[in-house]
Amino acid sequence: MARFLGFAFVALSAVAPIRVAAGDWQLETGNWELLHRYESVEPHMGTLVKITVYTRGEDEARRAFRAGFDRIRELDAILSDYRPGSELNRLTAGNAGTPMAVGRDLFAVLSAAQDLADQTNGAFDVTMGPVIRLWREARRLNRLPDPGPLAEAAGRTGYRKLHLDRDRQTVMLDQKGMALDVGGNAKGYAASEALAAIGSLGVRSAMVAISGDLAFSDAPPGARGWRIAVHDLPPGKADVPAVLDLTNAAVSTAGPSEQHLDVNGRRYSHIIDPVSRMGLTDDLTVTVVARNGLTADGLDTAISVLGVERGLALIESRRDAVALLIRKTATGVEVVTSSRFPLIKPGGSF
Repeated sequence: MARFLGFAFVALSAVAPIRVAAGDWQLETGNWELLHRYESVEPHMGTLVKITVYTRGEDEARRAFRAGFDRIRELDAILSDYRPGSELNRLTAGNAGTPMAVGRDLFAVLSAAQDLADQTNGAFDVTMGPVIRLWREARRLNRLPDPGPLAEAAGRTGYRKLHLDRDRQTVMLDQKGMALDVGGNAKGYAASEALAAIGSLGVRSAMVAISGDLAFSDAPPGARGWRIAVHDLPPGKADVPAVLDLTNAAVSTAGPSEQHLDVNGRRYSHIIDPVSRMGLTDDLTVTVVARNGLTADGLDTAISVLGVERGLALIESRRDAVALLIRKTATGVEVVTSSRFPLIKPGGSF
């Protein structure tokens, strides 16, 4: 799982969830200035979001946090399939066969999803909402979904039933009862968008972590990059660095470790195969490093569905991402990387 390797913090304020570490020096336009490392955590998008920034002081850090968290809150109101009034749910509640104008953010997420669906022949499919909802209920009840309702729900899916007009920025669904679920790429998009909001305030070194989706800008002062752990295998089990120093990029990880259903000795991932309509049973963890969170988040899900061989073919066909795949079986651990992993530009960026 991708995660940021930090160090111990001391509390700065009992009022707001902000923490500060010791200062560090950074050269800015010929002048050395003291920057402090601040961290804040808030609940958004069904998980805890952590933002880390390097700023000159607490006030600047608070403004950065507010900009980042507010942007994520705004996107959750647009992209959530849990919120009845979200723009995503208003779209699916509209008339089938009628194009509906949508905002920039929703269109960006759906456009990226459809591009990836085309590239993977539907292995990535945001129209799987009806099936995903049955699997959520199945996890709650600790049992597999019934085949009949699962087949009926699958009849209301299919990425070719979703149509985007890029000139008019409209979206049309072919069939009544369809439901869209952008959980496969929305958090990555939100992480990068929050990072952009922070950067617009002049904060050059920051990181946003939304569960397994990380986005980060320039390196912390005095460092080569943000130290990101990409696996936790014992020494000698993988000929791949466990920690990467990365800048101006995003990392997303998908796998069955956190969200799954265990039934009759078998583990079903929360990631659904659009063909079988079943949760994935292969113990495969995929970590993708890409230029932005929208790309990384979508690719880790798509590769998980495609599996090792076809997933590697997908990542090798692109120049904007690299991937690490760790597959655990009864006989051991298989570690596979794309050919350029982690050979990205010096300093850890694309």
